Amino acid sequence: MIDNILLFPYWLTLKCRHAFYNIGLFKSHKADVPTICVGNITVGGTGKTPHTEMIIRMLLESEEWKDKNIAVLSRGYKRKSKGFQQVVADGTAKDYGDEPLQIKRKFPQVTVAVDKSRKRGCMFLSNPELLQTSKKARKCMKKDMPKADIIVLDDAFQHRALKPSLSIVLVDYNRPTFKDHLLPIGRLRDLPERIGAADVVIVTKCPTYIDDQQREKWARNLGMKEYDPARCEGTRKKGRKQCILFTSIAYDTAQAIFPEGDSRYLYAKRLILFSGIANDTPFRNYLCGNYKIVKHFNFPDHHKFTRADMREIRDAADNYPTSVIMTTEKDSQRVRDCMFIPGGIKQRMFHAPIKVDFLTDEDRNIFNSVLISSLK
Repeated sequence: MIDNILLFPYWLTLKCRHAFYNIGLFKSHKADVPTICVGNITVGGTGKTPHTEMIIRMLLESEEWKDKNIAVLSRGYKRKSKGFQQVVADGTAKDYGDEPLQIKRKFPQVTVAVDKSRKRGCMFLSNPELLQTSKKARKCMKKDMPKADIIVLDDAFQHRALKPSLSIVLVDYNRPTFKDHLLPIGRLRDLPERIGAADVVIVTKCPTYIDDQQREKWARNLGMKEYDPARCEGTRKKGRKQCILFTSIAYDTAQAIFPEGDSRYLYAKRLILFSGIANDTPFRNYLCGNYKIVKHFNFPDHHKFTRADMREIRDAADNYPTSVIMTTEKDSQRVRDCMFIPGGIKQRMFHAPIKVDFLTDEDRNIFNSVLISSLK
């Protein structure tokens, strides 16, 4: 009620936009190859990139897709480049954004590209010969770009001009959409009812165990009339079926950000933490299990680290000379771009890679079945 009264202009704009697409006044187009959309209806923090990486791993492990050309398309948030760009592993976050660069470095065999227009990006990825039509377009190709057989869209749920083969929406367990409000009062950038348009809903950042009663409660709060725990499936209006699954996050062994990183610092008892992500609470809680956090620098999401920022971190490192310096995997992509990091702290700087997985093997098997069947 608060959204369509206090935020009526924004609410009405969203309502009209979706209505125009639903009745066909605005056109949605399908790409020339199968597409998987990973998105949300909130501003950041649901884990889109780790889930995109999980999907890439599942495709690479599948018999049907392991030998195909897999591509990832992202907007490249806060990049300085324009238009369509092919991401290369030795590029910078300034050129492509931190998340696309992270994906490319982890999956060098996968084509990664950025484009604000997902429709145009899919067209170039599925028809790379179109990039040869002009000198300006050819500059977007840093090396030979194979024709994509499948495209994973990182954060494209709001881009209704493109209709994906499979649509996945993520909801943060710790910040349910049904308890949130539209911007600027809350963190919703789209209408909660839009969750019903997804083929799969994944509740992310869950505790390691959720019983059937909790699952059913989530399903009903997200708009499902009936829920079958055995199939992880609920029924929405007009009898439409929708999967609802649950994932948790985990962290791998910390890795050095720079070649001169000294792994002996990982055995320190004290830690300096800095991050520029939407919510670093899970990461901070994980680190608290092994270290005493003596200093915590919390920057805005996708923050571009400055000389002053690094000076503060260096000063903290000087005050705690035996401490390890830790940041997130996403932040480490931007840290590598910094030209003014004091050499004395590079050997102490590490990041912890993040991974997501389903709470149960059954959830994973169901998702894998839905994923592969939707691409046929």
